[in-house]
Amino acid sequence: MRFLISVLLLCVLAACSPSGSDGPVQVAIIGDPAEVTASGVRLSPTAQHLRAATAEGLVALDEAGQVVPALAERWIVTDDGQSYIFRLRNSEWSDGETVSATQVRNSLRSLVRRLQGTSLGLDLEQIDEIRAMTGRVIEIRLKGPMPDFLRLLAQPEMGIMRGSLGEGPMRIVSDGAEGVVTLEALPPERRGLPAREDWREFVRPLMVRSLPAQQAVEAFSSGEVDLVLNGGIASIPLADTGPLTRGTIRLDGVNGLFGLVFRNENGLLGDPQRREALSMAIDRAGLMQPLNIGGWQSSTWIVPLGGLGDAGPQQQRWEDLSLQDRRDIARQRVTAWERAQGRDAVVRIAMPKGPGADALFAQISGDLGLIGVTARPVGLGDAADLELYDRLARYGYPLWYLNQFNCRLKLGLCSPEADELVERANRQQGATEKLQVLAQAHRELVSAEVFIPLGAPVRWSLVRGNVFGFENNEWGLHPLFPLVQSPN
Repeated sequence: MRFLISVLLLCVLAACSPSGSDGPVQVAIIGDPAEVTASGVRLSPTAQHLRAATAEGLVALDEAGQVVPALAERWIVTDDGQSYIFRLRNSEWSDGETVSATQVRNSLRSLVRRLQGTSLGLDLEQIDEIRAMTGRVIEIRLKGPMPDFLRLLAQPEMGIMRGSLGEGPMRIVSDGAEGVVTLEALPPERRGLPAREDWREFVRPLMVRSLPAQQAVEAFSSGEVDLVLNGGIASIPLADTGPLTRGTIRLDGVNGLFGLVFRNENGLLGDPQRREALSMAIDRAGLMQPLNIGGWQSSTWIVPLGGLGDAGPQQQRWEDLSLQDRRDIARQRVTAWERAQGRDAVVRIAMPKGPGADALFAQISGDLGLIGVTARPVGLGDAADLELYDRLARYGYPLWYLNQFNCRLKLGLCSPEADELVERANRQQGATEKLQVLAQAHRELVSAEVFIPLGAPVRWSLVRGNVFGFENNEWGLHPLFPLVQSPN
């Protein structure tokens, strides 16, 4: 009874707003409060949202996750898919100076250099040349055609900067000294739109804070915030996913990687077949049942099924074996190693903190126990044999998935042969040929057993009824600017 009353109170609170329909939209993004300020190129989720709001790129993502014009009002792509020509809108910096193609070119070149050594930097290696053609026209030439290149340009890290300042569509009006950043929309003329005197009647301020998951959920329940973003697997039990809260809790069906990366190849993990044994043991269909997550998509491949077209796998891995058959094979491999070594099979798995992560570990450790492997949990950053890897995809093309395991990133085990194939694919001019070589790289990574895929990442939000401009999308990034539209 007490639980039912609590849920009903949450529903009532969801119908009202702490700020009313005209006050600031209050947003909490789950994360470290110290990450609320956006700087550098390795951005936390909170910093990504703030960067996207205050420093537009040539293009941006709207609330549905679609690519839309930003600093560039329009663009064309040449027939060979290797040249993107953008025409800049008539925008101004904060001092009134017109944004020029030369400034945008210089900013983009700087970003590409600074992102070297990151997975996003690997994606950007497809860029061959960036040049200013006229005062408002800029061209980006690629080494080969790259599907989803516009989505790559729309990433928050690709926001155009002059010094430490970006060009909207919002600006920060408080520095976050008390853990809260206040933003407001720029005037329409600063955003390349016709000026109008009454523009403030159509927008609301926005206040953003970064909070640990428990505090964010409590702030929503108490009516302190209108919107909670960036919920993940570790924290989902903190938000009730039952039918009474439908419409308040929003689950994104996102793309990305979610699984266990191998941190070493010692002992039990020294052979790809034994690493495969661990993957074979996991019951992916039942993995999320304790967390009450409906519609979750499991996977046994690094690149999701169908992502490589006809060149890639057409069914899930081990489809010809039952789960029991897989576990029997896995147990035989583990037992053979234990007999040869004279010791038990034990692995340490690094997991984030949170009740959802605890539930996930319980499922995985139970499955591994059925093949004779004892799993012990350790914290992220501690010495471990495997580590939970949870990353949203920047774009849907298979290149993103393969780049995450590039040896230069030192994520964990890798395959130099797969990296060479990816580089060869990037030089291919035809789309079919490119996918064929990427499929070879995928097969190489899979045979090297560098990763245990589990399925799609989990992302959730809490959304109050007075919030406009929020939509579920497959990329898990919810831009702040659409939230400022006033319902009046």
